[in-house]
Amino acid sequence: MRILRTLTLPLALLVVAVTAVAPRSHAASERLWSPPLGHPLRISAPYSLPNGPYRAGHRGIDLPATSGDPVRAPTSGTISFAGTVVDRPVISIRVDERTVLSMEPVTSALAAGDIVAPGGIVGEIDSDAHCAGGCLHLGVRVDGDYVNPLRFLRPRPVLLPW
Repeated sequence: MRILRTLTLPLALLVVAVTAVAPRSHAASERLWSPPLGHPLRISAPYSLPNGPYRAGHRGIDLPATSGDPVRAPTSGTISFAGTVVDRPVISIRVDERTVLSMEPVTSALAAGDIVAPGGIVGEIDSDAHCAGGCLHLGVRVDGDYVNPLRFLRPRPVLLPW
């Protein structure tokens, strides 16, 4: 009986430790996405969240592109919006119940409700409306808040030692 009590606590701690590090789900937003313009992933403007909800900032990343370049779905999802916002064509993909990605300026023949597969063409770069010289702006919101898209894209950025 004493041996059983001695083993019970370490076994319980092991179960708690394994449960704490085990993945909780395999939602689409938790898998790494492919860059919408293909590899290599090139960034012309980084993510820069402002220190307030209504302040100026860059709530996404810009990828260098030229008008007419095809844009691919980084991951699977459902088109939640395809149309014009102010003066730019935008396409948004609902990845799961928590995650939405948006890309601009992208002209698309798709409509809200259309299902997209990873790597499927969702449209093309419309013009240089977002940045001089042309680019694709990629923004991601999780639970309504903007987050850095790099946390979803592969290859994942790695800091190298000096």
